[in-house]
Amino acid sequence: MTDPHYLRLLAREYPNADAAASEIINLNAILCLPKGTEYFFSDLHGESEAFGYLLNSASGITRDKIEWLFQKSVSLREREELANLVYAPEQVLSQKDTGDDSYCEWCEITIYRLVQVCKTVASKYTRSKVRKKMPETFAYVIDELLHADTEDTKEQYYGEIIHSITRTGMAEKFIITISRLIRQCSIDMLHIIGDIFDRGPHADLVMDELMGFHDVDIEWGNHDVSWMGAATGNLALVANVVRLGISYNNFDLLEDGYGINLRALSMFAAEVYQDDPCTIFTPHILDENTYDPVDIPLAAKMHKAIAIIQFKLEGQLIARHPEYQMEDRVLLDKIDFQNGTITIGETTYPLTDRLFPTVSPEHPLELTPAEEELIHTLALSFSHSEKLRKHIRFLYSHGSMYKCVNSNLLYHGCILMTEDGEFDTVSIGDKTLSGKEYLDYIDTQVRRAYFAAPGSEEQRNASDFLWYLWCGPKSPLFGKSKMAAFERYFILEPETHTEARNPYYNLIEQRETCEKILREFGLDPAHSHIVNGHVPVKIRQGESPIKAGGLLFIIDGGISKAYQKQTGIGGYTLIYNSHHLALAQHKPYELAKQDFSKNAPTMQIVEIMPRRLTVGDTDNGKQVAQQIEELTELLKAYRNGEIKEK
Repeated sequence: MTDPHYLRLLAREYPNADAAASEIINLNAILCLPKGTEYFFSDLHGESEAFGYLLNSASGITRDKIEWLFQKSVSLREREELANLVYAPEQVLSQKDTGDDSYCEWCEITIYRLVQVCKTVASKYTRSKVRKKMPETFAYVIDELLHADTEDTKEQYYGEIIHSITRTGMAEKFIITISRLIRQCSIDMLHIIGDIFDRGPHADLVMDELMGFHDVDIEWGNHDVSWMGAATGNLALVANVVRLGISYNNFDLLEDGYGINLRALSMFAAEVYQDDPCTIFTPHILDENTYDPVDIPLAAKMHKAIAIIQFKLEGQLIARHPEYQMEDRVLLDKIDFQNGTITIGETTYPLTDRLFPTVSPEHPLELTPAEEELIHTLALSFSHSEKLRKHIRFLYSHGSMYKCVNSNLLYHGCILMTEDGEFDTVSIGDKTLSGKEYLDYIDTQVRRAYFAAPGSEEQRNASDFLWYLWCGPKSPLFGKSKMAAFERYFILEPETHTEARNPYYNLIEQRETCEKILREFGLDPAHSHIVNGHVPVKIRQGESPIKAGGLLFIIDGGISKAYQKQTGIGGYTLIYNSHHLALAQHKPYELAKQDFSKNAPTMQIVEIMPRRLTVGDTDNGKQVAQQIEELTELLKAYRNGEIKEK
């Protein structure tokens, strides 16, 4: 029975029986519409061009719609052009000769075809939902074209609308607008399973794209949390973000994208390391900088300078938090500076680089006054970046450690487990946490790091915890025994580089493990899946993204160029529509953009639904059903006189 007080509040929106009954009819109809299409991406790592293409093309689905509509009536060349027009209308239109006598005719035919595509992708939505996606300028015209029938009674009307668009010189704007509407209708919900930042050239542009999307959620990854921590003022994470940015030559992102001023770092590095070639710190050049090209030898010096600062700051942070049990990761104090060696455990290794002009053998974790000033200057640059602040707030408002949506469990890294298949425990104060409870605790701490009173002990501890999430042995976002960054820089012996993965990554091959995880989060394994990122799937070595007989999908397939040598592909998209669950395997974007038609993704249907799913089968459908129940109670109250109609 609905609370009478709530019914009276509901009556303000539906003031009489007719209004309530009308809405009940509308909502019941919505429940019968086909379920909207959900897209799942993971580990975008700043690859804005590749992500933009996958998003705009709906991972190849838009091309499939065009083939279905026009394969028998339109040439292959024209179908390819139509698909490219939807993906990038400005680019295609810029290549057209507007002075050609046939240009107006081409515009009218193109508009007609785009309207047919739009009708197809919009068919599973209510008319009002589609109208909400339309820009105000062309809303009426598009609505008429989508819903006017083309029988004799309206054929002239329909044609005249298209003629008028061309005659008034609005064809190009209209084509751009309806292409955008097609893209928006092709994807109903967008899920990003973590790691938007680092390695690739433009995480800022990826964030801009996400902020313009109508329905998106983000499950934080360890690289995202690193940037979030830098935004809270955590000095170790400020150094980490700058180090990774320089190591992948992402100067455009840091300086032009977010306005992080690296001049002080470049001056410091040029002076302190002027006689040091810093060879082992030469950046990976995966992308060229457009706005802020930096001399590679100088970049190597900057890379080494910020790395040493980071290792010092991390040692200080570990000393502040003995509960992290990470004393083994403090390595600067294990160096024999005279002999150029380092002793780890019982083994002594020669160092690949023996020049440490800013490290005091007596106090190796102390920053020099110049380093202290430098890292605080960089931290101020992060805190003063308006664009970064906007993006970080979006990560908080649309992000979480995990999400349960439409019977799917989404998270980036792992659920900590022991070798025997049990949930691993973590001691937090006087509590012992595991599984879902631990992820809920982490979610709370991540939010405290940004929203607690600045400078308070609560905020500082939570901010330090973000660093632990980046690289801690019991961080479910990291999922490894250690971050071997120091060893990879300074020690040749590969056994020191090993980062042992959590048992989770072997256990998820077993159906029993995945069922256990799903039940932990309140989901029925018979009708649910886990969607996971973080670990690139090495297709070249025979690995499969599908685990436990289809209960779990790891969808980090290498959108990031940094991983494509390992994976052999250009990423995955998991697609969940009303008919099936499908996995799109993409070619590397550098290859695909040479010829999109020849390098289309490979689509694998991994599960067919027993019947076509409707809105009523979704989480949103459950909310709609609840609304119907409440409105039915209101309707009864009107009809039996308990509430007066207006």
